[in-house]
Amino acid sequence: MPKTKFQNVIFTLMMSFLMVYAMICYNISLNIGGMSNQVFLMAFGEMKIMWPVAFVLEFFIVDNLAHKLAFRIVTPKDRPFAITVAISIMIICIMCPVMSLIATILFKNAGSQFVAVWFQTTFMNFPVAFFWQLMYCGPLIRFLFGKMFPEK
Repeated sequence: MPKTKFQNVIFTLMMSFLMVYAMICYNISLNIGGMSNQVFLMAFGEMKIMWPVAFVLEFFIVDNLAHKLAFRIVTPKDRPFAITVAISIMIICIMCPVMSLIATILFKNAGSQFVAVWFQTTFMNFPVAFFWQLMYCGPLIRFLFGKMFPEK
C-alpha cells in the first residue's frame, strides 16, 4: 500500500501504534486478572517505550525480512490479498517473539526463569497478535491509510 518512504513511515507508525496498544492492554489485563477501563489508561505508560521500539524494529528490520520470507510462499503474480496475508503473517511471526522478549526484559522480572517466562509470554501473545492483526488491526489501518492516501 505505501508507495513512498514518507507513506511507509506513516503506515508503520499507525500499524505499530494500534498493534502495540492492543497487545499492551491484553498483557496488562492478564497481569491484573481481567479487563477494566483503567487498563486503557495504564497502557499508555508502556506505550512510550514499546511503540518506538516496535516502530524501529518494524521499519528498519522486520518489514524487509518479512517480505523476503513471504515471497518464498507467494509470488508477485498472486492475488494482492494473498500477498498481504503472507506478509502480515511473517511480520507477526517475527514481531511477536521479539516484542515478547523486550517486554519480558523490561516488565516481567523473570529472574532465573527468564527463558520460561519469555516463552510463556510469546505463546500467550501469539494467538491474540495473529487474530488481532489479520482480522481487525490490519484491515482498519489499511482502510484508514487508503483514505489518507487515496490511489489515483
